[in-house]
Amino acid sequence: MSAETTIRETIAMNDVVLFMKGTKMMPQCGFSSRVAGVLNFMGVEFQDVNVLADAEIRQGIKDFSDWPTIPQLYVKGEFVGGCDIVTEMTLSGELDQLFETKGVAFDKEAADKIREANA
Repeated sequence: MSAETTIRETIAMNDVVLFMKGTKMMPQCGFSSRVAGVLNFMGVEFQDVNVLADAEIRQGIKDFSDWPTIPQLYVKGEFVGGCDIVTEMTLSGELDQLFETKGVAFDKEAADKIREANA
């Protein structure tokens, strides 16, 4: 199976997917840790894909999204962005709106706490 096929199937089979360095329980870079931390804190169920475990997936996801960096977040098949975009969306409330629109369960109080802590 090609990297592109694997990526497409992973995104199609999971509501929320984070292509990251490491895993959600053991991130291996600060940017991946930040995004996984936000999702974990907000109680979002997500599939983590460790790009360090597969060089073809690591390059393949960059080609697939036409986005040069990792991590990359997908929600209901839609590319959301990397660490900076997810951070901005979290702080502005846009990530909450995206989850609500797409029917993804999350802890609204936890999202509010993140914003309060960063105000």
